[in-house]
Order: sequence, then C-alpha cells, then structure tokens
Amino acid sequence: MTLFNAKARNALAVLVAASATIAGAAVAAPVTYNLDPGHTYPSFEADHLGGLSKWRGKINKSSGVVTLDRQAKTGTIDVKMDMSTIDFGHNKMNEHAMSPDIFDVQAHPEATYQGKFTRFSGDVPTEAEGMLTLHGVTRPVKLEIREFKCMQHPMLKREACGADAYATFNRADFGVDYGVKMGFKPEVKLAIQVEGVRAD
Repeated sequence: MTLFNAKARNALAVLVAASATIAGAAVAAPVTYNLDPGHTYPSFEADHLGGLSKWRGKINKSSGVVTLDRQAKTGTIDVKMDMSTIDFGHNKMNEHAMSPDIFDVQAHPEATYQGKFTRFSGDVPTEAEGMLTLHGVTRPVKLEIREFKCMQHPMLKREACGADAYATFNRADFGVDYGVKMGFKPEVKLAIQVEGVRAD
C-alpha cells in the first residue's frame, strides 16, 4: 500500500509538472507593439569632407511593428521610414539629400528594416539582425540595443516598451556614394530612439 501510494504520488507530481509546463507554454506568446511615431526617431551621423565636420539628422516620420516573446527570447522588427522627411536642420541640405545625387527620394521614397532579435540578457533583447533596404538596395545590418525598458504607460494606461538602438553601415554599399571621391567617409552611424505601445 505504501509503495502504491508513493508511485501514485510520483505519477501525480509528473502530471502536475507537465500540466504546468503546458499551461506556461500556452501563456507564453509574442506580444505585438505598434511603434509610437511621436516618440520614434531614427537619427544618423555622417562625415563631411573627410573629417572637417559631421552631418547629423533624423527621419521625422516612421512606422512599424515589433513582436516580442521575452520568455522564449524571440521577436521580430518591421520598420518603415519615410525618406521624404529626412531632416538635417538645414533646408538646402534636406533638398540635396532628397535629390538623385544622394537618396533619390522620388525613386526610393521609403527605407525599411526587417529583422529579428538574436541576443538577450535575461529576458531583455540586446541585439537584432536584419535587412536594411535603402536607396533600393537591401543589405544586412546588425542593431546593438543598449537600453530597453517596458512599463505601464502612465497616460496611455497600457504597456509600453522603449529602446535605444545603434548601428553602423557603409552608405556606399547601398549606392549612396555622393562625395566619396572628394574624400567623404562613407560610414554612417545610426542612433534609433524608439517607443512602442502594446497592441492588445
């Protein structure tokens, strides 16, 4: 009788553990966040005349969706950037940047980034790898996520997540090679301020 009870207790423990695992798997699911256009700004830094100065600017209009499963350590990024809103804080430079000399916005009005989270520290994403499409060319770009936080938004009364992400790429690889023959360095540094609001 004692042996039977021990076996029964062990079987019950296994069933409870299995049920908990199944229930946990059912609960764990990707959460979707819609990017908040009022708090999301891809900004950049580019060389002028081989180190004479730096050009800094941002893309004023972007949209996108991020999915994140912090328990499974997975997630995706899908961002669109309106290149007609490129802003150096200098109207003449903005016009030149949108011209065929540089980004040719009429032919390529949108830049996109599609990727997935590839590294986590605990349940916090620290890296993403994906494909940047710029000037009609698609190439891999890795994002380093230096800051990440989720919280209940005090005004929206919904969960919101925010991050600061950084990347470096060679603009000439995307066919944006204006000034390179004059000594301009083609390396571009990105700093992306992003906030997303939970969709459900």
